[in-house]
This record gives sequence, C-alpha cells and structure tokens, in this order.
Amino acid sequence: MADTAALRSRNAAFWAGAAAGWIRHADRQDEVGRPLGAAAMDRLTARPAERILDVGCGCGGTTAEIAAAVGETGAAIGVDIAEAMVNAARQRYPGIRFHSADIETLDAVPGAPFDAVFSRMTLMLLADPVAGCTTIRRSLRPGGRLAATVFRDSGVNPWLSAAMLGAAPRLGPLPPLPVGDEPGPFSFADPARITRILTAAGFTAITITPCDVALETTDDADAVAEWLIEVGPAGAAYRTALPTAQASARAGAVRLLDRFREPGAGYRLPAGLWLVTANAAGTPTHHEPREDKSQ
Repeated sequence: MADTAALRSRNAAFWAGAAAGWIRHADRQDEVGRPLGAAAMDRLTARPAERILDVGCGCGGTTAEIAAAVGETGAAIGVDIAEAMVNAARQRYPGIRFHSADIETLDAVPGAPFDAVFSRMTLMLLADPVAGCTTIRRSLRPGGRLAATVFRDSGVNPWLSAAMLGAAPRLGPLPPLPVGDEPGPFSFADPARITRILTAAGFTAITITPCDVALETTDDADAVAEWLIEVGPAGAAYRTALPTAQASARAGAVRLLDRFREPGAGYRLPAGLWLVTANAAGTPTHHEPREDKSQ
C-alpha cells in the first residue's frame, strides 16, 4: 500500500484528469446522481440563516441545493480538490462561494465555523481520512453536525465497475485501482472503520445507517455508457483515445450494463450506501492521531 503522501499526490492527479468528464456531465450528475446524497441532504435539515459547508462539491449542484435551503440570510460554501470543477461551479452558480483545496492539508476551511457539513460520496476518497475529517470537525462550531453518504461494498453496487471493466480493454493504461483501505469507492465499506476514523477526528454521536437507492436514467445505451466511463477511472484514457477506440469502449460498457436496462424504460442502477451522521465535539488540545495504515 502506498504511503499517505503518495496517495495524496495520486488523488490530486486523478481528479485533475477526471474533471473534464464531470464538467461535461454536470447536469446529468446533478439530476441522475441526486439519490446518492438525498438521504444526507434530508438528514442535514438545512435551515434559513445557517452556514453550511459542502465537502466534495464537484461542479456545485449540491451546494446550490443547500444555498436554496439556507436562503439569503445563510451561506453555503463548497470545497473540492479539483480546481477545474470548482471553476465550473463558480460559472454555474456565480452567487455561491467555492474553494479549491485538499481538505486534508487545511487547518479549517475558509468561512469556518459552520453549523453543518454535507458530503456526498467524498469521505471514502480521502488519502488520509482522519486528517480530512479532522479538518471538517475543526470547520464546524462545537456541536455542529455532519451528514454524509458513502458507498457500502461492491456487491450492492454492481454497476460501478461495469463501465470500467467493459471499456478498459479498449483503452490505454488506466490509473492504479485502490488496494485495501486506499481511497476509492469501497474504502468506507466497513462501518467499524468509519467509526474509528470519525472518533479519531473528534466526532461524537456517530450513526451509520444502510440506505438503498437507485439511479434512474434514459434508455440511451451509448450516452449512459459514455457518462459512466467519463466520470470513472477510465475517463481520462477514454478522452484521449481515437474515436474508433472510444466507440469500442462504449460498446464494451453497454454489454456489461445491459442487465440494468429495461428496454424502452431506461436504466436502473442499484446503489447501496451508508448514511453517516455525527456531531463535532469541542476542539481538543491534544495531538490528533492519524489512522494507522501499517496493518
């Protein structure tokens, strides 16, 4: 397993390369991907005049939803590691504040303290999740609340790998896939690990609840395949491939995604999530430990 510095560098490079696909499909991500964060958004119960941070804001759709809830008397601020996505968010939502930063390296997010933090499918992608979650806790007022979603295991998210496996043989080299607890879609599959991380980061009242949702989209096999390829680990290789290789990659993904398709109705992609909630304890004065990755 790579050390934290190497994982952090790999993360930054991956998201810099992946950003173009997320920007291109931002509207689809907002609409079709909304169920991935809906449970956390509902549990967040954003109220007028609150200050709320969106960690892993991407192209800004979830931040805009929070901004509508807190109103003009409140504030919604988005933060993401991908500078290109943050720039896209600023263009899409010019009245909202966005920051491009790696939260693992911040003492607190600009604009802190916040009343609450929302995060859709991001905590599992942190190179050092204790460091990142500690920054989140420091960015909250004492007693402030966290509501987040992450994927459970691969068995309840079978479509996630389908597009990549179908496309990969037709494309060039892909980024290394995560090993063990390295950042990736299933690194938070174990709820005991989530509890350890959040406890080490200074959170209390931790709850982890299973949540099953489905992403529903149109019956356009080529477009669905391209979307899932472009926002996944094969996205950068796909965008630099020749048109013939791109068409072959889409065809490979279409074949593996076919079991999630109802002809004439569209695709239904089942997703198994954890809804994670917690409260920020008061700021401790002792050294906050990193997660031990040596075992």
